[in-house]
Amino acid sequence: MRKKLWISLALLFVIPGLLFTVSCAKKTVKEDTAVQEQQAEEDARIQAREAEQMERQRRMEEERLQEQEAARLRMMAAEERFLSEDIHFEFDSSNLLPEAQEILRWKAAWLQNNQNIQVTIEGHCDERGTNEYNLALGDRRANSAKSYLMDLGIYGSRVSTISYGEERPADHGSNEAAWAKNRRAHFTIE
Repeated sequence: MRKKLWISLALLFVIPGLLFTVSCAKKTVKEDTAVQEQQAEEDARIQAREAEQMERQRRMEEERLQEQEAARLRMMAAEERFLSEDIHFEFDSSNLLPEAQEILRWKAAWLQNNQNIQVTIEGHCDERGTNEYNLALGDRRANSAKSYLMDLGIYGSRVSTISYGEERPADHGSNEAAWAKNRRAHFTIE
């Protein structure tokens, strides 16, 4: 009987203890799973925020690079315009026409925005007249353009002049249209 009592007592304490242990373990596992799921959700939110921030930074960097490229292209276009836009003169004259003055105002503004650039103004003439006369006229035309730029605030030390007279025509024709193209001051960057 004693044995039965011991077995009964053992069963009375062991079985509830096992049930308690097993049931508590399940709750812990459930709680651990819930905590892990919550932590995983939080980690996912953090990763999503980080990915979003990285994407935002990437877009900002891309926009900055696009703006830099656009600015570079604008600068190149302005420089190309500076180099390709000549001023023209009347026959046997070094006086600046209103169109030439407008072009020179634009060139002066461009030079003020590009302080490190020095230019050469080339004076050109049409084929009529002697070589000596055309060289002198080309020099007067180049110096007329230089003086106007200096009046607009460009330092004379940034601008040099040279005369080619009739030696480098823009148009090799021998008619009024060709001669009008050749009576010019052309700008180069040193």
